[in-house]
Amino acid sequence: MFIRTERSIKEFIQFYPIVAGLIIIHLVLWLVTDFLPLPFGDQLYSWGKGNNFYISQGEYWRLLTSIFLHAGLMHALFNSFALVLFGPALEQMLGKYKFIFAYIGAGLIGNLATYFLTPTVYYQYVGASGAVYGLFGVYIYMVALRKHLIDQTNSQIILTIFIIGLVMTFIQPGINIYAHIFGFIGGFALAPLVLTKAQPFSPWRNRRYRDDDSVQFNPNRWKKKRIPKQVYSKILWGFLGVLIILGLIGRIF
Repeated sequence: MFIRTERSIKEFIQFYPIVAGLIIIHLVLWLVTDFLPLPFGDQLYSWGKGNNFYISQGEYWRLLTSIFLHAGLMHALFNSFALVLFGPALEQMLGKYKFIFAYIGAGLIGNLATYFLTPTVYYQYVGASGAVYGLFGVYIYMVALRKHLIDQTNSQIILTIFIIGLVMTFIQPGINIYAHIFGFIGGFALAPLVLTKAQPFSPWRNRRYRDDDSVQFNPNRWKKKRIPKQVYSKILWGFLGVLIILGLIGRIF
């Protein structure tokens, strides 16, 4: 579920258009609001970021727009990479519209909790973390109550990553804890709605799509050597280890 097998960016976009679109939005908004010296970039960021005071004055759109803005390149890349890892399987399982509903719904729930529970009226925030944790909420619901939708290996991966993310939420500075916690709760609460008629993730659906688009039939395509799953698992765990180390280094320095 969490190992990418697409042969190109074009295939990734073709198979998972919603996840790809969200990532493009993240990076384009970062370019406009942070990287490029455009006059309206600062105005757009100021207009869209979460700000409890302005929300209390009726600017409710900030609860939504702040999900797509990020505080710097690494923030945008980290959330986008999390989407690359954990979004595609859910997009296939739920379908486009239910995936959007779960993602945006969890992000809004996380931001609403931030608005109502943060003691500082001028608290400001941006980022897709609450929505991403909402995806974890859907996965954890499957692990607990829809075991037929996810196998044991992927269940262990999800549980491990969620526990690591939960720990990092409380030790990493500058984290919107309310968005993480209530984004997860929101995803868990929405899971029964979006998982109706869901089917387990299957790379064969993508392969059928790929084969339908191919012009020529290669009789030897099934004889290609496959990389063992253990290798993919080691790569994934190694990358997670690097992320943890970088997070701890950032915490210290």
